[in-house]
Amino acid sequence: MDQDTESVVEMIELIAKSLVDEPGEVSVQAVNGSQSCVVELSVHPSDLGKVIGRKGRTAKSIRTLLGAVSMKHNRRYTLEILEDQ
Repeated sequence: MDQDTESVVEMIELIAKSLVDEPGEVSVQAVNGSQSCVVELSVHPSDLGKVIGRKGRTAKSIRTLLGAVSMKHNRRYTLEILEDQ
């Protein structure tokens, strides 16, 4: 994993841990492709709603931040919120 991807993973982890009740259960992994990177976020099942937010607003905000980072690093980052741990 390159330095840019590591910083993105750390950013998503920091955001998720600040939102949830059980920060120890937050797990963030990056799956690299040739032109893009999928960032997989998994949290405790009881915290899933907090990460998604009302009508998906929180998840959309996190994806917006990833879009800004994508422009800076010339690489596409997408967020997948995993339901099962």
